[in-house]
Amino acid sequence: MNDKKIGIIGAGKLGLTLAQLGVQAGYEVMIASSRAPEAIALTVDVLAPGALAVDTATLLSANETVILALPLSKFSHLLDDSFSHKLVIDAMNYWWEVDGQENNFSDGASSSSEKVQQLLPDARVIKAFNHMGYHDLADEARAKGEAKRKVIAFAGNDEAGIAQVTTMIEDFGFDPLFLGPLAEGIKLEPGSELFGANLEKAAFVSILQKMK
Repeated sequence: MNDKKIGIIGAGKLGLTLAQLGVQAGYEVMIASSRAPEAIALTVDVLAPGALAVDTATLLSANETVILALPLSKFSHLLDDSFSHKLVIDAMNYWWEVDGQENNFSDGASSSSEKVQQLLPDARVIKAFNHMGYHDLADEARAKGEAKRKVIAFAGNDEAGIAQVTTMIEDFGFDPLFLGPLAEGIKLEPGSELFGANLEKAAFVSILQKMK
């Protein structure tokens, strides 16, 4: 598996920002959306130059690592066996303004990523890149070893996936912080004090400790 090759489903602000960070970090990046590749190609060329706009089927067949950066309400349209055995990085959040009043992914006591894992039982789901706003992701990336790196926290159950996402976060310009099992991802979702967090590690951990 080529760990420096990723597919991003979702060509909105978050997906394009992650594509840009990936290309800058030396990753081979494909990006797809519900629209045809030619409909997003110019936007991708301008905002994430070096990333390749493709259709979702092509993206899933060509990549073993996939980032979900689309609205949760659109996720159910993707469900098939194309995700089997893939590393799926879930950057989605339930957001009622986009997804509607009915939240079918989280009951307030469990992470929406746990539901994603249930719906993709043969995939390896890691929750990451969901708590920091896309504008902060674009502005705060810093080179390895540079001071004042901001934290990207993540959660998951798969050891190999955890290791790969740790490296990816570092490559993208952030300080990785593993929270534990996928269920811990609820601490990064809307309604949590850490949702929207744009913090260095000490400040992030201080809030995290108060939540336990």
